[in-house]
Amino acid sequence: MGLSGDTLSWIADCNLPELQDAVMVQRFTVPFSYNVHFTNKALALCNRVLVNAICLNKTSALRRVFAIVDDGLWRARPGLPRELRNYFTAHRDSMKLVAPPLRVPGGERIKNDPHWPLQIHKKLHHFHIDRHSVVLTIGGGAVLDMAGFAAATTHRGVRNVRVPTTLLSQADGGLGVKTGINRFKVKNFLGAFAVPVAVINDYDFLRTLPPRHLISGMAEAVKVALIRDQEFFDWLLDHSIPLRSHQPSIVANLIKRSAALHLNHIACAGDPFESGSARPLDFGHWAAHRLESMTSYRLHHGEAVAIGIAIDSRYSTEIGLLSNQALDRILRLLDGLGLPSWHRALDLKGPDGRLKILRGLDEFTEHIGGNLTITLLKQIGEGTDVDRIDHAVLRRVISWLKKRHLSRCASK
Repeated sequence: MGLSGDTLSWIADCNLPELQDAVMVQRFTVPFSYNVHFTNKALALCNRVLVNAICLNKTSALRRVFAIVDDGLWRARPGLPRELRNYFTAHRDSMKLVAPPLRVPGGERIKNDPHWPLQIHKKLHHFHIDRHSVVLTIGGGAVLDMAGFAAATTHRGVRNVRVPTTLLSQADGGLGVKTGINRFKVKNFLGAFAVPVAVINDYDFLRTLPPRHLISGMAEAVKVALIRDQEFFDWLLDHSIPLRSHQPSIVANLIKRSAALHLNHIACAGDPFESGSARPLDFGHWAAHRLESMTSYRLHHGEAVAIGIAIDSRYSTEIGLLSNQALDRILRLLDGLGLPSWHRALDLKGPDGRLKILRGLDEFTEHIGGNLTITLLKQIGEGTDVDRIDHAVLRRVISWLKKRHLSRCASK
């Protein structure tokens, strides 16, 4: 319908000051909550943790579920598809699998291949998965990241229940609200913040992990202890031998304490969706992300984080923030757990003679936006943010870590 002449005349004559440069402030609060479960044998028919998580706040008679399973787990536990089928059959009055589980590659390579999120989008469309359905993702952190991103970008967000199956993802990576995939050789260049329906940590899945993966996963526990909890750090150092030998009860305690610290930060630090520049939970990560890409992800994430911790801890000592005694304890813990503090990629230089690892600072700044903010250590259990890294000091740090590594190798 067109405007009348009288209306047009009113608009033309309307130059009232109070109608100029108007601003409406839209402000609202949305409470988020989700359960993080710690259980054993989640697929045992009598264990109701999974069915309760999937069917929480169910709006229809039957919850429709599309399952995604990490290939590494599938190969280590070939009976898993049958276990899933039997579990859903036992609870068929509450939920149903709309298709056999989708088997996807594990590890960081899945986040580098655009085929996989697109494949999941196609499957979710084909099986009419809507916002009252659930995507059930079972696997390591990379699979959880990729599948979570695919779910978050379907219908602006399909419900996602995560079942982390590695120590790293149970203690850290599978707990929070971040999803993502890699692009342009930049880690998590594409992603979305998406709150899961639930996270289910099942200790039984850890039995399938190779020793390297178990040890690698402990790096994030070391990280959060260093920036948040000296008592937890002391416990890790005191229990480094049973942790390295994977004593189940000790490893389970590490996971619960690390998870509690990570979840507390997400809920209470005031920036769960990382709108600011400070990211203390990424202590050691500016170097770690760069090392992963430099080694074509042959270096596991936890191993890269351990090296990043060593770099930033030594840097903290070099500039007078952290005592030598504290640094020695940090490196003793990394050594005791079997985590690395050096990799030959740290020595690589570009055509301009600049250490390639330094590009990690640029990428970190680009990823968070705003100014560079790096968390360093004042003491064990207390981090502090800085907005500048001196490249000359960083080169000394890398040289020092290399000498320490060579000395340790010579003494073995």
